[in-house]
Amino acid sequence: VQLVESGGGLVQAGTSLRLACEVSGVAFSMFPVGWFRQVPGKGRDTVATINRNGDKTYYPDSVKGRFTISRDNARNRVYLLMNSLKPEDTGVYYCALDSSAIPSDNPGSRSTSAYDYWGQGTQVTVSA
Repeated sequence: VQLVESGGGLVQAGTSLRLACEVSGVAFSMFPVGWFRQVPGKGRDTVATINRNGDKTYYPDSVKGRFTISRDNARNRVYLLMNSLKPEDTGVYYCALDSSAIPSDNPGSRSTSAYDYWGQGTQVTVSA
């Protein structure tokens, strides 16, 4: 199983960025996926999750209304559109897949420990 993120970079506050994650080696459409953020010296925080059908999502309050997660099961990809970026959004962004069997209406676990396949991460830096 391989997950490869792309789309990170250095942007100014208030602008937008879209991350993509391509997944291979697994029946992508069967499992929930998520995006997570990590800053130096801290653990990974959940940024967004989405169920296998793409119609149930979860966002923490810190990004709700600004970030949108979506998936394209035909292309084995998950996306994270980030609008109105803030300096505190800076970090390494990882996509991850949870290969356990959960109901299709479950948007995916908020806990990083539930996800067993991870990408290598992509750096997002938001300047003030």
